[in-house]
Parts: sequence; structure tokens; C-alpha cells
Amino acid sequence: MENVQELWHYILTEMQERVSKPSFETWLSKTKAKEMQENELIVHVPNQFVKNWLDENYFKIINKLLKDITGLDEIKAKFVIESSIEDKKEVSASKIHVPKKNQAEDHKNMLNPKYTFETFVVGAANRFAHAAALAVAEAPAKSYNPLFIYGGVGLGKTHLMHAIAHFVQEYHPDKSVIYLSSEKFTNEFINAIMDNKTEQFRNKYRNVDILLIDDIQFLAGKEQTQEEFFHTFNTLHEENKQIVITSDRQPKEIPTLEERLRSRFEWGLITDISPPDLETRVAILSKKARAEGLTDISQDVMHYIANQIDTNIRELEGALIRVIAYASLVNRDIDVQLAAEALESIIKNKEPKKITIEKIQKYIAESYSITVDDILSKKRTQAIAFPRQIAMYLSRELTEHSLPKIGEAFGGRDHTTVIHAHRKIAEQIEKDLAFASEINNHIEQLKSV
Repeated sequence: MENVQELWHYILTEMQERVSKPSFETWLSKTKAKEMQENELIVHVPNQFVKNWLDENYFKIINKLLKDITGLDEIKAKFVIESSIEDKKEVSASKIHVPKKNQAEDHKNMLNPKYTFETFVVGAANRFAHAAALAVAEAPAKSYNPLFIYGGVGLGKTHLMHAIAHFVQEYHPDKSVIYLSSEKFTNEFINAIMDNKTEQFRNKYRNVDILLIDDIQFLAGKEQTQEEFFHTFNTLHEENKQIVITSDRQPKEIPTLEERLRSRFEWGLITDISPPDLETRVAILSKKARAEGLTDISQDVMHYIANQIDTNIRELEGALIRVIAYASLVNRDIDVQLAAEALESIIKNKEPKKITIEKIQKYIAESYSITVDDILSKKRTQAIAFPRQIAMYLSRELTEHSLPKIGEAFGGRDHTTVIHAHRKIAEQIEKDLAFASEINNHIEQLKSV
């Protein structure tokens, strides 16, 4: 049962990356995996309406994820309407039940009960971030305010945020906590404006003891939301309330982030989380296996998986779940040979991904809050011309295309324009360390997506 639930939890985690948050909350958050019947994963849903929607809209993508994770072509999901009253009392996917005392407590339901300090595996790559998060949880607003944690996807930033919230709830029950993403903050702010409820919105976020904001980089380019968050930040900080922020990059590397916000983020402590080393990856796998009740997986298997998956914790744990699910479905013991079979397609896909000019253009457009059409256009405003030059620089550095071919791909520009753009960005890299770091981050991101 636990393995089936973990498999479904992984599916839900993947679906959160693919659908909007309102869609996830409406159609997926209350689903629960119950059992495996032959090649069907039985998933309970709350009513016929949800079942019909999932069958019509998400059935194919969920089945593809199931096949990718387990490596089995015949596996598929079957949505069944939940009928037992007792089932409805169980914890729903990605949620915990907390008695509601005020608006802030609604956000406790967004916490993953498994993301605690006890389940966080500490290693060289995250030791300082873990210590800082624990210090904040033990004594909110006494030090490191704000605490700014940055790092790549799936490295444990959100885990630490949830751990702080859980710790505060248990040891400081008198303090109110709100955890949410910057995207949700933005959406709530927009809705508050449309419904003439900005005062209620401000009361909600400016009267909380601990505010935890995930993925702050998504505020980039949203001027009105940045203005609102700026005043929220000031109010909380002046009243000695704790603020914790995460991002995929340092404050100074977030494009189109207002300088006054950037400077405030730098008031406290900025710490990073890097990809785990081999020793930590093995420890993460061992802890995950114990949590699954599997104590007989050999260290050889753990080391094999850890050597194959060196990107992030999410993919590492996903690989273990895939191996466990595969072993269960083919009814074999877990050894290195089985792990190799289960992860065969993942290992093949680890070949370096081809970076194209189109991929670079799309990535840079998203990073700087413009469109690909802007990059290809004749517009010369700084907000468009500079990202365009960065995209040209990266195209020359990361692809094998000739200068004329790159120029052609950027709206039919002359090759001398590409040379000028490359030279300008290279010179900027030489004299500006922060900008050099930003470009390096772009390169790493492009190589990983």
C-alpha cells in the first residue's frame, strides 16, 4: 500500500509541474491511490464530476507518467469514486488537516507532512542552509531575517520551507504561519483587486508572524505585485516578523526585480543549496528506502542509483520509487540488475540534450519577461535589445551554427550584428562578476532542460 501511495505522490508531484495550481487543487489534490490490481493503479476520487474530468483531460498524461516511472507498457490508472466515509477522513494528497483558527491557517493545508527537519538529509551541499532554516524555526525573527535560500529545482528548498512551518506549528503554536508560492501571492493579489478586497488581502499577509514565500523569482516583471510585496515585506520586517524566501538564483541575478526589493532581500542571510554529492545521495536513498519499510535493499543498489542520478533529490527519489515499483510489478527482488532494467530509459535520456537557437530564444524570453517575437523583432529598447544580445551570445557559445545562420534565426539579421552582440556580452562578463554569474546560470539551465 505504501509503495502505491508513494508512486501516486510522485505522479502528483509531476502533475503539479504540468498544470496550473487552481487546476491541481480542483481535480487532483483530493485523489488517493489505494491499490494495484493487475496492471491498473486504482485511484480514488471524491465524485463523478472529478472522475469524468480526469478521464477526459488527464488520463493520457497520467498513464504516460506511470509508464515512464515504472517502465511497464501495460500499466494505467483507473479512477474510482470514493464511497467510504472513512476514506474521506484520510489525509488527501499533498495536504494535512489543521483546525482553522484564522485565514493564515488555510495555508497549513498546503504543507507536505513528510517535509520535516527529521526527514531532511544533511550533506555538504546543504548543511549551512539547513542550519539557518533550523535557527529561524527555533527562534523566529531573532536572526537571519529575511532568510533567502536559493538553488536549482529539486534540491530541497521547499522541503526546508515546509520544515520551518511544521516546526513552528509544533513548538510555537501561538505564532501564525503562511506558506505559499509567489505565483499564488500574485494570483491572490490580482483577485483582491478585481473583487475590491485589497484591504482584506493586506490584513491577511501583513498580520502574520512567519511568512514563507517560495520561488520569488516569479515576481520578476510584475511591477504592481512587486510594489505590494515591497510594502508587505516592510510591514512585517518593521514589526519583527520572520520572512523566509526561496529562489532559483541569488537576488542580484533575478532579472527585472526592483532594486529596492533586491536590497531588502540582502538585509538578512543569503545561502544556497547545491546538488548533493555521492555520499549524500546514497544517504538520501537509504533514508527514503527506510521510510518505505524496505531495509533489505543493498548498498550496491543504492550506489548504483546514486551514480546514475546526480542532478537533484526529486529525480533521485523518483528513480528509487521507479525501481521499487518495477520490482513489485515484475515480482522480483531488488538487485543491481533489476535497478539497471528499471532505470534503462532514464539512463539513456541522460545523454546531453541538444541546445538549439529556438530553445535559447524561448528560455531567454521567459527569463527576461519578454516574448520570442520581441527577440526576433526590430525593437531596440534596452529591455528587448539586451536580452536579444544575450541570446545571440549564447547561440554562438552553445551551438555549432555559423554566424550568418545565427543572424538569420534572429529575424534575418546580418552576421556582423551577431559579432557585435557577442563582443558586447563578452566584455560585460569580463568586468561584471554578477553578470558573469547570471550568464553561467543561463548556461546551466539550458543544459538541464
